[in-house]
Amino acid sequence: MSNLNLFALFFTLAIIQNFIVAQFLGLCPFFGVTKKLKDALSMAAALSFVLICSAIIAWFVTYYVLIPFNVLYMNTVVYILVIATFVQIVEMFIRRTNLTLYNALGIYLPLITVHCAVLGITIINVREGFTLIQAVIAALGGAVGVVLLMAIMAGIRERLDLADVPVNIRGLPIAIFVAAMLGLAFFGFGGIV
Repeated sequence: MSNLNLFALFFTLAIIQNFIVAQFLGLCPFFGVTKKLKDALSMAAALSFVLICSAIIAWFVTYYVLIPFNVLYMNTVVYILVIATFVQIVEMFIRRTNLTLYNALGIYLPLITVHCAVLGITIINVREGFTLIQAVIAALGGAVGVVLLMAIMAGIRERLDLADVPVNIRGLPIAIFVAAMLGLAFFGFGGIV
């Protein structure tokens, strides 16, 4: 596959088919952690690590275990085990290195285990029949898209805390409206590729 096709794959998963605004995967952590930029970026970094590592390991497990032994129907269970393992590693690392961040992320850190984007990229890689390089680029694109969107959303929500927003739409209602506007903005990139 040429570099141009790899870039198109990366751009598609990062911007055009962004997991959050185009595929609606992982909305719970998206709305829960984007109140502060620091927390959003930390969660996005942890999610990116799990997303990329899980995609790589899942690719190897798929093509060297599941397909040769003709048990591809077990892929979802195996992918969840791989994802849960990486989440536990990330959770232990954050707890030992930065207890404040661990407490700030709260319940959202273990929820990476059931984060739809992480499971989504492993299933997309198998469904599309990606090579290892394509799977890594797809996971990297998805991770960059999630980081980008979480950073933008957290920045906007921090500014909204300072704005004179009507009382009846403060908090989650205005956040949902902002997410919809971001979705429309990202949707506009679909005409480029």
